[in-house]
Amino acid sequence: MKAVAIHEFKAAPQVMDIPEPAVKEGTFKIKIAAAGLNPFDWKLVDGILKDHMPHVFPMILGTDAAGVVVETGAGVTRFKAGDKVYGQVIHAPVGEGAYAEYVTVPDTVAMAKAPGKISLADAAAAPTAGMTAMQLLDRSGLQAGQTLLLIGATGGVGSFTVQVAKARGVNVIATVSGAEAAERMKALGAAGTIDYTKAPVEEQFPGGADALIDLVSDKAGLAKLTPLVKRGGTVLTTQFVADKNALKEQGLQGGNFETQGSPASLDALRELIDSGTLSIPVDKKVRLEQAPAAILESRARKSKGKTIILVDEGL
Repeated sequence: MKAVAIHEFKAAPQVMDIPEPAVKEGTFKIKIAAAGLNPFDWKLVDGILKDHMPHVFPMILGTDAAGVVVETGAGVTRFKAGDKVYGQVIHAPVGEGAYAEYVTVPDTVAMAKAPGKISLADAAAAPTAGMTAMQLLDRSGLQAGQTLLLIGATGGVGSFTVQVAKARGVNVIATVSGAEAAERMKALGAAGTIDYTKAPVEEQFPGGADALIDLVSDKAGLAKLTPLVKRGGTVLTTQFVADKNALKEQGLQGGNFETQGSPASLDALRELIDSGTLSIPVDKKVRLEQAPAAILESRARKSKGKTIILVDEGL
């Protein structure tokens, strides 16, 4: 089968011919319709998990996928052949990923029935970014009428976060670059925007936010923004740069955030999508053979949403 993989950490991703994965007890095989590109994919290339999980090479990349179950092993009860599914395929060993024509995964992975109101291609863009948005807002504790300052709003996670927050009645102030991005954020439900290219955010926002969710800043950048949150509020960062002691001294809670993928979270996400509450923020769609270039490009530019890698458009 065709797959996008690397032969060693930090190598350039390539399209390779790799044997189709077999089904064993407790696993099921998915014919991939599409995969969703995430920043975590190129972090895997760099070896972010090399000291934490076993890997196999060639290492097939890709965490998010949507497709059709084609075979199940003994003991698998959640799915049957013909089921349309979406979710995260990452498992030990790392390297049996979504950028391929087929993937075989343990029955324990974060996989669920796919949304019925959108294509499988669009569904592939939702798992990690959508679950991250929902879980960030859950942990923030924000209630209807409160204000969220969202840093890094225009990417995949940010675009989902704006929509989920809007559905919960939260007022989102989103950081953007330029008028086009501002209009897109307002269309998704942001109550206001701050163009960080005109002046630093801390000089444009008056303060008093009930929560800060920061998807992009380094440690120094986050430290400049935390005073914008009122005492008792919450600060969350996906970049693992939070200083818990510094937050505590400012009367703030929160800290570093990591998504916990689960079938239950995917079920909740599917309900939001199928109800029309969430639209999929697609930046572009590329074919499998274009995926290596798309991965490299994702390191160098800020996206306007999700990149979808099309594998089998007939599903």
